[in-house]
Amino acid sequence: MKLSDVITLVLLTLSGSAVAQFSLNKTDSLVGSVKKRSESYLFPIHPGSTAMLTGTMGELRATHFHAGLDIDTPSTGVPVFSAQDGYISHATATTGGYGNVLYITHPDGNTTVYAHLEQFKGPVGEFIRKERYARKVSEIDLTFESGQFPVKKGEVIALSGNTGGSGGPHLHFEVRNSNNEAINPLQYNFAEVKDNLAPLAQKIALKTLDADSRINDQFGRFEFSVARRGNEYYFNQPILASGRIGIEVLAHDKMENSRFRYGIPYIEMLIDSQVVFTQNIDKINFAESRSILALMDFKTLELKGSRFNKLYVDDGNRLNYYNNTPRKQAVEVKDKDVKVLIKLKDYNGNISQVHFTLKSNPVAKETPLLSLMTMPYTTDVLENILEVNVKTCLQQKDPNTILWEQGKSSTVSPSYSGSNRFIYLIDLKKSLPDSIQTCQGTIRLHLKDRIPSEIAYKFYSDWAEISFPNQSLYDTAYLSMYRESANKKELFTIGNRTIPLHRSIEVMLQPLNNYIPSKDLGLYRKEGNAHIFVSSEWQNGKIKFMTRDLGQFTFVRDTVPPVITKLSITNTSARLKIRDGLSGISYFEANIGGQWLLMIYDYKTGIIRSERLDDKKLLSGDFELKVVDNAGNEKIFKQKI
Repeated sequence: MKLSDVITLVLLTLSGSAVAQFSLNKTDSLVGSVKKRSESYLFPIHPGSTAMLTGTMGELRATHFHAGLDIDTPSTGVPVFSAQDGYISHATATTGGYGNVLYITHPDGNTTVYAHLEQFKGPVGEFIRKERYARKVSEIDLTFESGQFPVKKGEVIALSGNTGGSGGPHLHFEVRNSNNEAINPLQYNFAEVKDNLAPLAQKIALKTLDADSRINDQFGRFEFSVARRGNEYYFNQPILASGRIGIEVLAHDKMENSRFRYGIPYIEMLIDSQVVFTQNIDKINFAESRSILALMDFKTLELKGSRFNKLYVDDGNRLNYYNNTPRKQAVEVKDKDVKVLIKLKDYNGNISQVHFTLKSNPVAKETPLLSLMTMPYTTDVLENILEVNVKTCLQQKDPNTILWEQGKSSTVSPSYSGSNRFIYLIDLKKSLPDSIQTCQGTIRLHLKDRIPSEIAYKFYSDWAEISFPNQSLYDTAYLSMYRESANKKELFTIGNRTIPLHRSIEVMLQPLNNYIPSKDLGLYRKEGNAHIFVSSEWQNGKIKFMTRDLGQFTFVRDTVPPVITKLSITNTSARLKIRDGLSGISYFEANIGGQWLLMIYDYKTGIIRSERLDDKKLLSGDFELKVVDNAGNEKIFKQKI
């Protein structure tokens, strides 16, 4: 099996199985080429000293790709240096997202980005503060001319912080090209970043992609931990397979003396020594970043928090990281074993490999490997297949079940069985059942429609209207819909939260109860025991809203105003803590002696603090802070300074 002239193949016998051991060096180019730039950029934090990164470009985040480097700082207030000559072209100050951020455009056409800053320094800092006061806004977005705020390489432009959606003190640093695409800052070969450790593989997931596929005689998605020897990973036990199988990997990169986990920019998969999949995240288009939900197994992310990288390309995945990898590239296991090699390569050229064999195994009607579930039945949708897993009943003779669809019934036989359970696999492209009648009772499915992914589509029922814009879905969705009402409370189920949305959909709901629309009666999406406020409006007795999350929605009244707690108030600053227990804070405003006062809010801690227009002018007079929640409830705090 020839992979490259630089690969040495050694067969080892580990735990009774043959494992291929590969020896690779950093110049290996099978996974992707490491590009280095000749331009000289200065590292923006403690240049010349070894850096600790808490994040790298291309990492898989919950809803987006990480677009730069996260550089650890022991605290806030660390000087931030301009990476190259240029001019400050853009600045924003926001409560969420990047928080305080500066953009510097350079002569080479690139723009460097410095985010989560605590403080802007120099003339631009004074300008931003004056503009906030002139406009009486806490959040601001400013664009500058090329000669307005020039900077030199190595000039201190800001102090690092923890503003916006930051999880701790650090600098988020990006390099964007002239097309506003993020490119990897490590292309500039920063000596401050040390990396001689190869990526670490944790698990492999195998997934059946149609009703005729099996893994260890079962239908579904199954995760397997891998054993390790050096930078080689393998299975201790053989995996039986048949049909079309999708492969996923859970892995991360490491660096010396760091507890953090990093992204892996290059992944390659070979089947029987032939390359069938390549993934190279070398630049990020911000307009496509949410398509990460198609790159990962979204259901596993939503239910378990694990970010498995698919090694096949779904139809709804519109990313361009794959070097002509075919769409829906499945591993076909038919009448012979299939050897799989997965190569993981970090940006410094360190390589790890996962190799295993899928042993060809005919589809069986019975299996002893089913989990011993105690529930009478379970249902799940995988790809286009509805799996119904039913516990057998005492003295049950007929394994068949009855499928109901729009008042018509049909008989369905189990696809396979085992451990006192019958498994029925129903192709939803052919049938969209309302319910299934089993010996354990009637299973109501509430499936209402097939929603296509590539075209605009509208769904209508007697209590809901939903507009799906073009490409709002990553794949065909099988929409479940129902509403419940008890004790004057209503619960609307619209799809399943494990179905990702690429774009927001518009929903119009008709409640059962005759609500009198009011500001304090709001719509909320349920997440476990929590309620997430959803911006909405009443129209002729119906409620209209936009959402990028499917799931359960309900009405809740919020009549409780926000809470304001004083931390410290002096003639130099006012620091308070604000919070709201339900609908969330909508806005705030403060005055001192009747004059508007800038307040900076950190939603993560709830702390709000004043920032004076003139540091030489002390606070004096009647201080007043008003906080209003999304239900219109307001709280006012007053104190004389």
